[in-house]
Amino acid sequence: MVEWLLVPLAYLTGSVSSAIIVCKMMGLADPRENGSGNPGATNVMRIGGKKAAAITLAGDALKGLLPVLLAKVLAVDSLILSLVVFAAFIGHLYPIFFGFKGGKGVATSFGVTLGVTWWLGLAVSGTWLLVYKIGKISSLAALVAATLTPLYVWLIVGDLNLVVTFVLISLILLWRHKSNIQRLLAGKES
Repeated sequence: MVEWLLVPLAYLTGSVSSAIIVCKMMGLADPRENGSGNPGATNVMRIGGKKAAAITLAGDALKGLLPVLLAKVLAVDSLILSLVVFAAFIGHLYPIFFGFKGGKGVATSFGVTLGVTWWLGLAVSGTWLLVYKIGKISSLAALVAATLTPLYVWLIVGDLNLVVTFVLISLILLWRHKSNIQRLLAGKES
């Protein structure tokens, strides 16, 4: 029964907005009201530079990683682990503490992959780095990595609950990046 409490705990952890907290602590403008309006690391870089973005990125990844690691330490079953993964991710997108208006979820989804297994995190980050090195477009790298993540989960972990969870996460990431996809197709994505 206690293991089911990990799901709302993961959502609450995911709901902590690293971008808003970092910007406030560093005396920067609110990322929801400046730049792209997205409370994520890329927008924080526009507003406050690389250091603020790196801290935001780390915070967003950690809030995905920590609940999943806790679930694994407690040796929860596959279903609970999948729900923890999804709850941490959804918490970032729809944070209860910030009016349900969160980021796009790339860093938090990376954090949950690392929590599931380091090999999965390495496969996803390696894909992102390779695509970014070739194309120099962060959103394209994120979209390719997100699209391939369910396949990596199947090959590395082999757990159907987690595969389904990462299919959902990938679809949501694609949906949250629809404006980026439109700009990519039009050749206007920076």
